[in-house]
Amino acid sequence: MGSGVGPKDIDEIWGIAKAYVTRVGAGPFPTELDGDLADELRARGGEYGTTTGRARRIGWLDLVALRYAARINTLTALVVTKPDVLTGVDPICLCTGYRSADGAELDHFPYHQTVLHHVVPDLVELPGWDEDIGDCRTLDELPEAARGYLEFVSEFIGAPLALVGVGPDRDQVIWSRREAPVAG
Repeated sequence: MGSGVGPKDIDEIWGIAKAYVTRVGAGPFPTELDGDLADELRARGGEYGTTTGRARRIGWLDLVALRYAARINTLTALVVTKPDVLTGVDPICLCTGYRSADGAELDHFPYHQTVLHHVVPDLVELPGWDEDIGDCRTLDELPEAARGYLEFVSEFIGAPLALVGVGPDRDQVIWSRREAPVAG
């Protein structure tokens, strides 16, 4: 309402997600990692609170939650940031469902947060990549495993990739749906 743009003027809705998940504070986190891998990803991604400096919780990308967010926000495209942080990780896991304490398979995001406290993620393993992707500017320049990872995410949630961030600098971007904006 405060943007000055009416809903009829919006024809694209892009969702933005990291290639992995972070969380601040307590609460359920089915894909949470711990140990050396979590520490390494946290350090590479700079996942520390800006005010407190406290370490963020780190986990595998939860595609069930992301698909739910895509559906309720009617995403027309997806932006994935920080896949460069996953370089050197093999395999890379993605959460495609949950298993409840009684063994029930859940392929949709639970209706209530308390359900997430008692689930185990169903993880799919994809091959990782070792190549530095920071200089890639097209999807074709990415290693095959990185392209496969991004395609899997896009297909699972049902939204095409619009943009992929491959590093911390402004120019470390792959525009996959259109040409990059022309500087004015």
